[in-house]
Amino acid sequence: MRHNVRIPEVTPKFIFIVGGVMSSVGKGVSTASIGRLLQSRGFKVTIIKADPYLNIDAGTMNPVEHGEVFVTMDGDETDQDIGNYERFLNQNIYSVNYMTLGRVFKKVLDKERKLEYGGKCVEFFYHTPLEIINLIKKAQKENNAEITLIEVGGTIGEYQNILFLEAGRMMRLKNPDNVLFIMVSYLPIPSTVGEMKTKPTQNAVRLLNSSGIQPDIILGRSEKPLDRKRKEKIALMCNMHEEDIISAPDCSNIYEVPFNFKKEKLDIKILTKLNLKPRKVNMKDWRKWLDKVKRIKKSVKIGIAGKYFTTGKFILADSYISVIEALKFSAWHLNRKLDLVWLDVEEYEKNPKSLKELFDFDGIVVPGGFGKRGVEGKIKVAQFCRENNIPYFGLCLGMQIMAIEFARNVLKLKNAHSEEFNTKTKYPIIHIIPAQKEKLKQKDYGGSMRLGGYKCLLDKNSISYRAYLSTKWIKPHNPVIVERHRHRYEFNNKYRSIFEEKGAHIAGVNTDQDLVEIIEIKNHSFMVGCQFHPEFQARPLNPHPLFTEFIKIAIKQS
Repeated sequence: MRHNVRIPEVTPKFIFIVGGVMSSVGKGVSTASIGRLLQSRGFKVTIIKADPYLNIDAGTMNPVEHGEVFVTMDGDETDQDIGNYERFLNQNIYSVNYMTLGRVFKKVLDKERKLEYGGKCVEFFYHTPLEIINLIKKAQKENNAEITLIEVGGTIGEYQNILFLEAGRMMRLKNPDNVLFIMVSYLPIPSTVGEMKTKPTQNAVRLLNSSGIQPDIILGRSEKPLDRKRKEKIALMCNMHEEDIISAPDCSNIYEVPFNFKKEKLDIKILTKLNLKPRKVNMKDWRKWLDKVKRIKKSVKIGIAGKYFTTGKFILADSYISVIEALKFSAWHLNRKLDLVWLDVEEYEKNPKSLKELFDFDGIVVPGGFGKRGVEGKIKVAQFCRENNIPYFGLCLGMQIMAIEFARNVLKLKNAHSEEFNTKTKYPIIHIIPAQKEKLKQKDYGGSMRLGGYKCLLDKNSISYRAYLSTKWIKPHNPVIVERHRHRYEFNNKYRSIFEEKGAHIAGVNTDQDLVEIIEIKNHSFMVGCQFHPEFQARPLNPHPLFTEFIKIAIKQS
């Protein structure tokens, strides 16, 4: 019989993680990795993301500029780093763990209007940090966390994140033994010089000092590991101990990062500084999984037909980061490496003959998205996959694309479309429900979509049901799943009967609102579209059933 082990109560501890030198330095992965390490030591950990934008949430941010919008189970549109936290900690993160500067300001101004400040002059540099502290402590309490990590978005020296730094400074001033600061800083190796340079990090620490904060630990991000000389120099110039300068070199697999930190005893150093006694470490399952991944030789080739991956001449994979990770987890689970290729759907619109390149792939994914650009190219992709028995997995918009293509080319409903792209279409296969229509009329765009977890009843004669059942996500007597959504437009129930008559299968339905959630095409290797975003629930040690089934069929087809 297994007994519950009582975890001794400790005074809540707080760790602020800040970035130095430049953005995209790996702060989110570093934060998630630290959380995973401390969790493995037996501590109850939670992670907060503090975004320095005036947006109330990430839902109104352009994915090409900001990256993926990650949706929590309780329906918050958040930064993609929340997804990293969920994947590394293997636990749901909720809206209480996400704040933007806009959200903080709104709370302050709402309080001012309600006279909750008792007639005081509300100050930018006093009351705002106090509200940030309130939100941090609320998240800590709601998660019953012993250690709370706060990732501060942006880079040291930017005006946008200074209020979050001030909140941290105030917390440390009041309880110096319970608050820690870690800086994730970049050390470049200029090709013309060939030497790792520490000066940018020195300057970043001075900027942090100017906010009244001295870092306790520096994570030195670079292409290569930091040598002894570099650590000595940073320590001397930044008023720190050499052992508190941690090497954080690039990894081919981000899930190796916790072990890199463990090798440098980062977890022990953090716990020692917080006056916490280390508990028994348990990373065996994670290590076993990574060792398996390293041994994989064969690959599966998957194409992603999206549109948010180009920014100038560069590829921005962050727009689909959860989709990519979900594909990796399922491929690795099936002993395959993921060979991922970005497909230019606009090229298919200009040159339909180029669709023949899809024969080179084991499977195609059409992910979510908004706006008309590239839609006709995606419809051509869906048609090619259906007619040539190429495994196709449609996510959110990808399901709607699949339905439009089926209506046009199987049902012969000429120019069938979605009302999102053609309000005057004669055959609105995808339409907007009245509640959403009213919101658009009122220009209520922010946080007003169908968001968060909704139930879906699976048909027991479907591919989807078998996938969820085989991975034990459901039980035979209760074929109900809960998946996360982010959309305004739905499949038009007016066409359900004719779809099923002509070879489509409505495999999943939200019975509360009578909404179609999953469509499958019969007599096809794998052509499945889901209105929800299954990628948000894929975890390293628990890949998502639909992604795993898709990869399994793709391997078989190849």
